Amino acid sequence: MDRWNTSLSGFCNYPFRFLHFNPEIKAGSSWVHDKKKKKLKLSSSWHNTPFLLVVIVFSIFPIISAGKNWDGVIVTQSDFQALRAIKHELIDFRGILRSWNDSGLGACAGGWLGIKCVKGEVIAIQLPWKGLGGRISEKIGQLQALRKLSLHDNVIAGPVPTSLSFLPNLRGVYLFNNRLSGSIPASIGRSPLLQTLDLSNNQLTGSISPSLANSTRLYRLNLSHNALSGSIPVSFTQSPSLTFLALEHNNLSGSIPDTWGSVVVNKSYQLQYLTLDHNLLSGKIPASISKLSMLEEIDLSHNHINGTIPDELGGLSRLTVLDLSNNAINGTIPASFSNLSALATLNLKSNLLDNQIPDAMDRLRNLSVLDLSNNRFTGHIPATLGNISGVTSLDLSENNLTGEIPNSLVSLANLTSLDVSYNNLSGVVPPLLSKKFNSSAFVGNLELCGYSPSTPCAAPPPQTLPSPVSGGGKPRHRKLSTKDIILIASGALLVVLLLLCCMLLCCLIRKKANSKAKNGSKASGLATTGRGAKPVPAVAGTEVESGEAGGKLVHFDGPFVFAADDLLCATAEIMGKSTYGTAYKATLEDSNQVAVKRLREKITKGQKEFEAEVAELGKIRHPNVLALRAYYLGPKGEKLLVYDYMPNGSLSSFLHARGPETTIDWPTRMRIAIGITKGICFLHTKENIIHGNLTSSNILLDEQNNPKIADVGLSRLMTTAGNTNVIATAGMLGYRAPELSKIKNASTKTDVYSLGVIILELLTGKSPSEATDGLDLPQWVASIVKEEWTNEVFDVELMRDAPNIGDELLNTLKLALHCVDPTPTARPEAPQVLQKLEEIKPELMLAATSSGDDGTSVQEKSE
Repeated sequence: MDRWNTSLSGFCNYPFRFLHFNPEIKAGSSWVHDKKKKKLKLSSSWHNTPFLLVVIVFSIFPIISAGKNWDGVIVTQSDFQALRAIKHELIDFRGILRSWNDSGLGACAGGWLGIKCVKGEVIAIQLPWKGLGGRISEKIGQLQALRKLSLHDNVIAGPVPTSLSFLPNLRGVYLFNNRLSGSIPASIGRSPLLQTLDLSNNQLTGSISPSLANSTRLYRLNLSHNALSGSIPVSFTQSPSLTFLALEHNNLSGSIPDTWGSVVVNKSYQLQYLTLDHNLLSGKIPASISKLSMLEEIDLSHNHINGTIPDELGGLSRLTVLDLSNNAINGTIPASFSNLSALATLNLKSNLLDNQIPDAMDRLRNLSVLDLSNNRFTGHIPATLGNISGVTSLDLSENNLTGEIPNSLVSLANLTSLDVSYNNLSGVVPPLLSKKFNSSAFVGNLELCGYSPSTPCAAPPPQTLPSPVSGGGKPRHRKLSTKDIILIASGALLVVLLLLCCMLLCCLIRKKANSKAKNGSKASGLATTGRGAKPVPAVAGTEVESGEAGGKLVHFDGPFVFAADDLLCATAEIMGKSTYGTAYKATLEDSNQVAVKRLREKITKGQKEFEAEVAELGKIRHPNVLALRAYYLGPKGEKLLVYDYMPNGSLSSFLHARGPETTIDWPTRMRIAIGITKGICFLHTKENIIHGNLTSSNILLDEQNNPKIADVGLSRLMTTAGNTNVIATAGMLGYRAPELSKIKNASTKTDVYSLGVIILELLTGKSPSEATDGLDLPQWVASIVKEEWTNEVFDVELMRDAPNIGDELLNTLKLALHCVDPTPTARPEAPQVLQKLEEIKPELMLAATSSGDDGTSVQEKSE
């Protein structure tokens, strides 16, 4: 028992290390120690057992308990009988309960699958994802020490046992994703220590008893996806402990109570998630919801709610998601909504809202999804919407909006979904928008043109020249005839054409001269490649002087080459900015695309040191490391690095900026994790390079979503002050190891910490830069694991396939937590992380060892 308490407290203080370094109890040492300190407790059925049998049994226990955290006490007779009754009423399709033998031996020694004990009493039954059927026996009420019942993701039917209310120590009930029926026993609320009750996704009926909220420690209640009816109990609105209340997808009716946060005085209510969508609720939105200052998500969609939106909701400063869609709400968008600075999703579609869309919407700086479709909004589309740089989805369709589409929407670089169809808009669609989005985004606007070949814009009408002023004096100017106008226009057009021909001829002559110079005087192997031609690699380290600019361009090996003028005259598009500098997507004259990073001049080393370091970086080649193809030194000190262009962008945008219709399956996420780890192994073991700034924004994806680590070795090109800024920025983004604030210098262990954060990002779908409950991502995950809600950690997309990949998810989570251990020495090295990932998902090993630039595999290069 002492060791159990020690381990449990250790888990609370160091949750990362607990998952990997749980102290083992060795046979012959701690077992003997316990035998000397304590006398084993035996149940009454063992009193008459022959002495020799008892000796034999005791001699077996050290073997059974080796490696288990067992306190050396045999299961009590009453708990043994209860477990036998539970097994009898369950249907074990897969035979996973074979270990539950009739003798009771090993029940508390780790021999019985899913059973945990303290002092011979069962404290937990954990059998999720085991394909169990049948029903839960009422005998479960005999397990008086039971704290946790976890049978989720099975096919168990029958009612929820009423006897659960007899368990005074019950803390968590996890029965979601089963086939339970009948009503929810009202008496469950009598359990004084109950913290979590999750009965979601079953077939439960009847009304919800107000007594469910009686427990003063209940913080998570999920009854969603059932067939519950009746009204929402008022007691739920007055619980100061609830943080999560999910009642969506039921048949609840009546109005939403207007008594939220009205009982306890001078105490903050903890409710953070309130989801009541897909019910039959009516009436108005209660203004008292605004008293729940901790609310982060409200979903009241798909109900029959009417009336106006309370202005008080604008005071919920933590709110990130507000979904009121598919109701009958009228009125306008409250002006107070401009105060919702944390709001990321605002969905008001399919209501009766009218008047104009407020200009002050641009104050919602964190807004990502805005859906105001199928309402009655009038007036113009506010040009200020173009100021919300993070918007990815904008839907204003099926309203009565008029006027033109604002040109400011073109500046929304992250916009991936736009719909302004079926309004009364007019004018020309901005060309960049018509190229980016198909015609379905603009149809239904009769006076809108230019968004498809079938909707050309009419030529502007000829302007009428003013007639001469009549009077007694002579006319000052002769009126131009139609013939004069035609002659003047033809002459001007001819002049323009001549100028264009001259410019084109000059460009062709210069290009031909450059080509001859490169092919004739340079024996370096430089060769330009046209589209579709076989690329000819350049010799690494070849210098090309720019004739006009006077700078120096140095090529490393790559699929194609270019002159300095080609690079400097390329069409450029900003992709992002970082502490190192600005990244551009450059389209060369031959339509080839490269990524160019312009380094900040004040934080880079001098030219001589810079050239020596960048020459070494240009030699690095690995399929999971972004290749440096060239660099350019300008006459005024500018420094450009040229890389391969990755069409699928960064891992960060891949995870967090995609639309709701795009899903990322587990094999894809695991393949990305393995690829990143292989790249880090190569850098640490073969190139002796510490990345120092590893984030999901620095992981780029090619056409097949293979990861490429970017910004490799850039710290070598920077001054000490520049690298300090990079480390500080990484800290703000949530990837920095805790010791970096003291040691200042990155190491392999700090890179592994950042790798662990990225793996957690892949598992949870959460961005490390967004704190949850005031905790960074590793701390939040650890807190969830500590409370044993492990399934709540994973991205909901992964949980859909949890029965097949449950073990892989858990093992990967343990590995990630190992990587983000607060103590650097406790973290594994990158090769150990790679070995573990390949053990978890061995079938992806071949897929992750695709050929690189030189034809060798990732595995060959990293070994």
